[in-house]
Amino acid sequence: MRLPCTLALRARVGIIVWLTLFALLQSAWLAQADAKEKPADAASAVASGVEFERSRQWLEAIEVYESSLKQWPDSKDLQYGLRRSKVHFSIERRYADGSFDRQLLSKSKPEALSTFDDLLQQVRSNYVDSVSATSFVAHGTESLYLALANDRFLARNLPNADRDQIGQVRAILRDRYWNKPLANDAAARTTVSEICDIAGSRLSLRPGAVVMEYVFGGCNALDDYSCFLTPDRLDDLYGNIEGEFVGLGIEMKSEAGKGMLLANVLPESPAAEGGLRKGDFIVMIDGSDCRTMTTDEAAKLLRGPANSRVKLRVEREEAESPLEGMFVRRAVHVKSIPVAKIVDETNGIAYIQMTGFQKTSAQELDEALVKLKGQGMKALIWDVRGNPGGLLTAAVEVLDRFVNDGVLVATKGRSSDQNWTYSAHRTAKYNIPLVLLVDGDSASASEIVAGALKDHRRGTIVGRQTFGKWSVQSIFPLREQTGLRLTTAKFYSPHGHTLGKIGVRPDVVIDQTETTGGRKAAYRGGSEPGDAADPDVDAGINVLRRQLASR
Repeated sequence: MRLPCTLALRARVGIIVWLTLFALLQSAWLAQADAKEKPADAASAVASGVEFERSRQWLEAIEVYESSLKQWPDSKDLQYGLRRSKVHFSIERRYADGSFDRQLLSKSKPEALSTFDDLLQQVRSNYVDSVSATSFVAHGTESLYLALANDRFLARNLPNADRDQIGQVRAILRDRYWNKPLANDAAARTTVSEICDIAGSRLSLRPGAVVMEYVFGGCNALDDYSCFLTPDRLDDLYGNIEGEFVGLGIEMKSEAGKGMLLANVLPESPAAEGGLRKGDFIVMIDGSDCRTMTTDEAAKLLRGPANSRVKLRVEREEAESPLEGMFVRRAVHVKSIPVAKIVDETNGIAYIQMTGFQKTSAQELDEALVKLKGQGMKALIWDVRGNPGGLLTAAVEVLDRFVNDGVLVATKGRSSDQNWTYSAHRTAKYNIPLVLLVDGDSASASEIVAGALKDHRRGTIVGRQTFGKWSVQSIFPLREQTGLRLTTAKFYSPHGHTLGKIGVRPDVVIDQTETTGGRKAAYRGGSEPGDAADPDVDAGINVLRRQLASR
């Protein structure tokens, strides 16, 4: 089965984990970076990034390199620092993944090489661009080279190895195999097999550990949205698409020394019912202190089957002592439309917040629109700020509620089965004035919506430039419950535009400094006592009031 999707950033595991993928650095990172003292020159930026790398703070290092490259884009040291940090971050993520350890690391050499062969064949057949065997293997060699200096990799695979011998193997990789020209995929397999033998004879390194660096590292030759998926990561992605997972119903991220910050607690979830709140810090999971853990390490402890129990200790700013409780994991449905309400009763202006594009999105939208119409809706603000994407087909389905006819989006890939045109196929049910709210974290499926509305002049786009991810990923299940997320096409707006790394520019631009920043949990109206104003929504209301008045 191939499932076309754009890209959803939040991986839903036993919980919903806020895994900050380096493919799309979140606006919160960039805001933090702006708040810090900026390096005076590229050399200072490199020194700052290296300092974070020395303490294994890979995400912080990525943040420094990423933000600094905006100012010094030609710095080779910054470019390599960013690539190096991403590789180390990926290594540590997979070595915190229980399914990687259970099902991939222990593979025999023939089994591991078969996985490598399968992966390379799928890339050959389906990836949107051509990739040489030389490039694919070279990135795997780089990954293994860096893994042999990664503490997590060494602790798991070579706890007693002689450091001089490790250095000798790294030198062999650098001198004999770095960017070694390879004529074809057979030569690629032979090279990886040779390196397995060298690492095995000199370090007693298991073949599974070697070949997996070529499996995962080879994908670094592709774009940032393509990757090999462990069984747990594949389950996460399917859960994201389905909008349902087993767990507690939280979004979290690690804050060094403080624990797991709860960035969001889903309504009607075990976490919400147990009293957890946004802003709390989980500091202990089943007796294990998680204040020095990565997000992935904590997520591993929080995973579990339905109806199993997990004990948490939580610190809350206003609480004098930590709170403790037992939580039962169960199926949690993630709504793609958490908020639907009237925000201007006098003019009948409604507001819908859509946080993702999943299988249930069109049905949820229909239900929300029926409810709002019954409450007097005459115009609509549709909020996709912070919405990272999801299913391409879901984006088409929801657009079909608002666009009467014509092309909604087209896709073009290297293989003919990736070339599709999606058109509106019925009279739109809701021919009402429309405002779409976007920001720098509105990506992929959100940009399909923005591009279609802009080209059809169907609504007014308000906010900030969208992210600029105009590509489509397909999910390819592989053997042993693994998978491959692969970019197979680019998408094009109705007028034939593809805006990768550019994004959609709003019709009404609201400066970032004017906003409260980030995706809001709900809009409650800036004029109500005690409520924070939302300049984007206020601007949308003003646009719609003028349009309604001119009718």
